[in-house]
Amino acid sequence: MDRIADLLLDAICVVNAQGVFEYISPAGEGIFGYAPSEMLGRRMTEFIAPFDQERTLLAARQVMAGQPHLHFENCYVRKDGSLVHLMWSARWSEADQRRYAVARDVSALKQAEATQAALMAIAEAAHASGDVGDLMARIHAIVAGLMPLSRFKVLVRGQQEERCRVVYPAQPAGPEAADAEHEAQADHLFCQAMLAGGGLLRLTPADLHDRPEAWRTAYSPGWAAWLGLPLSTPGGTIGALVLKRNQGDSPWSDKEQALLQYAATQIATAIERKQLLARLQHMAQFDALTGLPNRYLLHDRMVGALARAERSAGRLSLLFLDLDRFKLVNDTLGHTAGDRLLQEVARRLRDCVRDTDTVARIGGDEFVVLLESIQDPAHALQVADKIRVALQQQLNIGPHTLQITPSIGVAHYPEDGVTTDQLLGQADEAMYAAKRAGRQAAAAVR
Repeated sequence: MDRIADLLLDAICVVNAQGVFEYISPAGEGIFGYAPSEMLGRRMTEFIAPFDQERTLLAARQVMAGQPHLHFENCYVRKDGSLVHLMWSARWSEADQRRYAVARDVSALKQAEATQAALMAIAEAAHASGDVGDLMARIHAIVAGLMPLSRFKVLVRGQQEERCRVVYPAQPAGPEAADAEHEAQADHLFCQAMLAGGGLLRLTPADLHDRPEAWRTAYSPGWAAWLGLPLSTPGGTIGALVLKRNQGDSPWSDKEQALLQYAATQIATAIERKQLLARLQHMAQFDALTGLPNRYLLHDRMVGALARAERSAGRLSLLFLDLDRFKLVNDTLGHTAGDRLLQEVARRLRDCVRDTDTVARIGGDEFVVLLESIQDPAHALQVADKIRVALQQQLNIGPHTLQITPSIGVAHYPEDGVTTDQLLGQADEAMYAAKRAGRQAAAAVR
């Protein structure tokens, strides 16, 4: 029988009524990882994966009861500890009191099916998830179901940042999480390599010998492999997906790397989309020249402030100001000088108020300051005086020294209005009254 079985890629097995192997064809060694002589005389339950024990024993009883199984699947544990997925065809011989079975290794097929299912699951998650953090968590769960991972991190570098920051950590528990400094340095090195356009990078302990000293000192012992995949977008690489495997785990296969690259692409697309939406939202709410809230964001903040003041029977004040003779600066020094003047005014205004207050540019040289939680209207007048002093300080723009004066109007809630339009209208009128008074005073001096 061995001479015929030698020609078969599938393993032929004979098991007695007690579940003990009595015969295994030579192909069994390639499938189970054990030489047939190592399995003969031992129960099949010694080799079945623990999670498949009960189901396999039930199938064996059914076969012995006269119900042949032609396509039964289960998992065995190979000699090296890895799992092998098997498809069995088995019949019971009442005369011999033995089960005759043929085992086929379908691990590659099962892996291909699992990978395809993972690709579809990642694509569906990318389509359905509206939150980048949720998407990364779902992708992490999908990938972890296919392969061992002790680290799964997404790192992104912002436009104004030198180092990459972790936007999705999946930190292990226990002593492995102790060396945070080395971990952060390893993350940084991988991300920098991705940003430099190096493409996919796989690192094993043996590879460290060819790396600079910074790499050799960044990695603590106890790992089998690191993998970095660039987060690539049409605009360039924005970060990296960084993974790690511990000792005892094999490095990533080509198929695993292809799946992870697909995952990295989906993550990069989601992050880019979020960044684009954030930029569009910022453009819609903030003044491009000064970085201050624009009139639309000011309106939203005023609505919220008025609602809070109404609920708490509190107060708020509004300062409306523009710059006297600003047009003269544009006409004589040019619009570039005028822009720099507006940027400096914005900076000084921010320095005059609290972080909880709002300074907005609503157009041209017109600014509005929203002061929340004002206990006394006199406090708003004090802020207005502070702003006048700050803006009247000399300003150097290139070779020119300027000194500007603002006209400021003040409105108080609830005395001067209870809606945004009422308060803005009152403050605007007060500002023009202050401007007219200033011109009259200037004419009287002449």
